[in-house]
Amino acid sequence: MSDLEAPLRPKRKKVWVDYFVQFRWILVIFVVLPISFTLYFLTYLGDVKSEMKSYKQRQKEHDENVKKVVKRLKERNPSKDGLVCTARKPWIAVGMRNVDYKRARHFEVDLSAFRNILEIDKERMIARVEPLVNMGQISRASVPMNLSLAVVAELDDLTVGGLINGYGIEGSSHIYGLFSDTVVAYEIVLADGQVVRATKDNEYSDLFYAIPWSQGTLGLLVSAEIKLIPIKEYMRLTYKPVVGNLKELAQAYIDSFAPRDGDQDNPEKVPDFVETMIYNSTEGVMMTGRYASKEEAKKKGNVINNVGWWFKPWFYQHAQTALKKGEFVEYIPTREYYHRHTRCLYWEGKLILPFADQWWFRFLLGWMMPPKVSLLKATQGEAIRNYYHEMHVIQDMLVPLYKVGDALEWVHQEMEVYPLWLCPHRLFKLPVKTMVYPEPGFEHQHYQGDTSYAQMYTDVGVYYSPGPVLRGEVFDGAEAVRRMEDWLIENRGFQPQYAVSELSEKKFWRMFDGDLYEHCRKKYGAVGTFMSVYYKSKKGRKTEKEVQEAEQAHLETAYAEAT
Repeated sequence: MSDLEAPLRPKRKKVWVDYFVQFRWILVIFVVLPISFTLYFLTYLGDVKSEMKSYKQRQKEHDENVKKVVKRLKERNPSKDGLVCTARKPWIAVGMRNVDYKRARHFEVDLSAFRNILEIDKERMIARVEPLVNMGQISRASVPMNLSLAVVAELDDLTVGGLINGYGIEGSSHIYGLFSDTVVAYEIVLADGQVVRATKDNEYSDLFYAIPWSQGTLGLLVSAEIKLIPIKEYMRLTYKPVVGNLKELAQAYIDSFAPRDGDQDNPEKVPDFVETMIYNSTEGVMMTGRYASKEEAKKKGNVINNVGWWFKPWFYQHAQTALKKGEFVEYIPTREYYHRHTRCLYWEGKLILPFADQWWFRFLLGWMMPPKVSLLKATQGEAIRNYYHEMHVIQDMLVPLYKVGDALEWVHQEMEVYPLWLCPHRLFKLPVKTMVYPEPGFEHQHYQGDTSYAQMYTDVGVYYSPGPVLRGEVFDGAEAVRRMEDWLIENRGFQPQYAVSELSEKKFWRMFDGDLYEHCRKKYGAVGTFMSVYYKSKKGRKTEKEVQEAEQAHLETAYAEAT
């Protein structure tokens, strides 16, 4: 067996859940899709209503809602009430992680009103938004102004709060970093009800750097000020097919955006957007985009592709055509490009509705796509949820760019998941050590893509059923994720905690740095009020006793053992 051959596995005996999952499309078509479309439409009407209000009126409502949050926090009796959580139902979250911490007794604070764009400041180039504003909403408001967030996560439903407290990336992250790196200021309600504005250079600078990846366990985010950039009407997208082994595909991906001469800050050499899709162990398509004006896009001979129309081929399948017809260039309206993966949920839509990519379905029912992830979770039940955790992978592996070839080979051997999504991002060298941070001394190694102030990482997106599952073989999903987490720890990688995690507390704090986080937990009174980030991310049910014991033991956290 060659190094890249996956191990032989015995056949798996089917159980009743297999058949339920196989025919789940019936429930999705007749229940989930119609309700999803209705919810999307009602949300859109709510957004339109919000946009009709002046910024002054939205700010007034915001201030009133913040006062309600402060009042609610002050009503909590620490000796009787549980730890503070938002009132949002567990299944509403877009991530695949079990929100089991809400099964324990907890004190709810309602943040559902915080879904307004408070201001788009063209002079400061800042968007001030509330945490439940999603990517579709903000791009709909800003793109007609030829403005955009520096990092716009691809799926419409992803919210500002989730992308800040958790993890957010896009094809522009090789320039601007992760979503949280584009935030200028946070408005936070602390455990004692105090409302503070945290920036990188004010008295709350430690809190500013500790908020990203904290999963909302340091305070309640009620607004954020985020960097805007000027944009143009179209994206000029180049599709370049590459054939070779995984290491050769990895090098072609690196070369698509990282000049070998190290001139990483030269806009003439570095595209505005980058992503790559690896379709199997020998084929991939590299995509690079540059903003283009309407005048350029409409020149004679240029191809304009409105990928946002419901009847259009799914984007990942459209990109795959480059493997047959060779390199080509087309122009995509900028907002449609931003949300190119929404309609098919990358390629997860193929698993949910196996025939939804067919022309007849796209024409007849494609306008109802995609199903809301929250509704899919709400209708799956405990047995199906556990089945997906074992037989399905939704993980992101954040690894140093120079190790992307090793990561691809590891995924092929251990999981055999295809397609794979590759998206680069910078990890900046900051004044303090945050939960995720570049490798010590990276600036002296001069790896391709690195600069003196940031190390280039890449996201290896692993979303689909593994090869063994598709072939009907035995596959232990939990064990595969454990091995992936061990590999990431050994290779200075990170695992976003929206996904299902098998990390023990000790391993969690080997992967992430907890010093600044724990400092802020104690300094701002989060201990005993908000759950710790590990405990919130931990897989499995949480009892009230577990919650209390975890908080009481915070002074002996496992990260201290790992250091």
